[in-house]
Amino acid sequence: MPVTGRTLEELGLAEAPREHPLRYPGVWPAESGLLHGDRMFPLERLVYDDRVPVLTVGSNASPAQLRYKMTEFGIAAPVPMVRARVRGIEVGVSAHVSRAGYVSASPVKAPSAARELFVIWLDPRQLTAIDASEGVPLPDGNFRRAWLPAPEVRIELPDGHVLPGAHAYVNRHGVLHDGARTPRRHPGDQHTLLTDLLVESAALRELLGVTPEEFSARARADATLCAVATRLFAEHQWVTRSGLEPYVAGSTPG
Repeated sequence: MPVTGRTLEELGLAEAPREHPLRYPGVWPAESGLLHGDRMFPLERLVYDDRVPVLTVGSNASPAQLRYKMTEFGIAAPVPMVRARVRGIEVGVSAHVSRAGYVSASPVKAPSAARELFVIWLDPRQLTAIDASEGVPLPDGNFRRAWLPAPEVRIELPDGHVLPGAHAYVNRHGVLHDGARTPRRHPGDQHTLLTDLLVESAALRELLGVTPEEFSARARADATLCAVATRLFAEHQWVTRSGLEPYVAGSTPG
């Protein structure tokens, strides 16, 4: 990668899920890099002791989504994004419908799981902005920030360095299960997920339409519909715990 960096457009990373909800969770980078504005640059290091590590499982690993959120808060500082090998976490399905027009991902405890996920290193202002985007400051916000410690969650960077832990955003509503009380795995494709959910619920179809396009458009237009759909998940008994709830209280290391 040239030292001048490459634009998100050049890298195929320019579409933010906030603007294109059916493309959630957005396109993730192929490798670690430094997001600065609308460009990605090579990283000079993988660990940033002056920043907070946040493990991402959804659109926070999309450079376009991060750029969107930072711009919303008037933040221009760069964001290091490190691709890591993670054990102990699976990507589940949040038990709520987002006003952004999609059903987001949420981490779930899975001791035998191994995934490649991104760690983003945030300064205090950036962390506050991401907290706000996840509803963390609000009593009725959808996510809570947790500290996931090693060795329960093992986060190994490309150079072999293992982090002592990282923050992550855990859904306060819980996650959807697969019918056997095991957390449902997020397919990583919003069309597939919304199609499956609509097939499984006549009430959801009546509320949000029969296609993913209708679902997304109606959800974006009406916060009340999102709240009703979220309650439907619970009424259908589709919801289970993520297993990460114990890590939320007092999660301030780093």
